[in-house]
Amino acid sequence: MPANYVPIFLFMAVAFAIPAVTLVIAKLVRPENPEKVKLMPYECGIDPVDNARGRYTVRFYIVAILFVVFDVETIFLFPWAVQAKALALFGLLEIGIFLGILVVGFIWIWRKGALEWV
Repeated sequence: MPANYVPIFLFMAVAFAIPAVTLVIAKLVRPENPEKVKLMPYECGIDPVDNARGRYTVRFYIVAILFVVFDVETIFLFPWAVQAKALALFGLLEIGIFLGILVVGFIWIWRKGALEWV
C-alpha cells in the first residue's frame, strides 16, 4: 500500500525542488548593486510624491463590484449556450428573461450614476 504513494511523493519533491533550485541559482548569478535610484518606487516615469497607501473613492470599489457581479452573471450564459438545442423554446424564453433582468439592472445602475468615475 505505501508503495502506491511513492510517485506522489516523488512528484511533490520535484515540485518543491525546481522552484527552490531556480531561486538559489538566480540569487548566485544576478548582480547585486543596489542604489538609491534603483530602490525608489517607479510610477510611469514620475517621481512619487505621496504615500502609496492613499485613499480611493468609494466609486472605484462600486464600479469594481458591479463589474464582478455582471461578469459572474454573464458566465451563466455559457451552460445555456452549450445546451441551447436541448432546451429549445423553453430555454430561449428563460435566457430571454434572464438577459432582460440583467439589462434592466445595468440601465438602472447607469441612470443612478454608479458607472461614473469622477
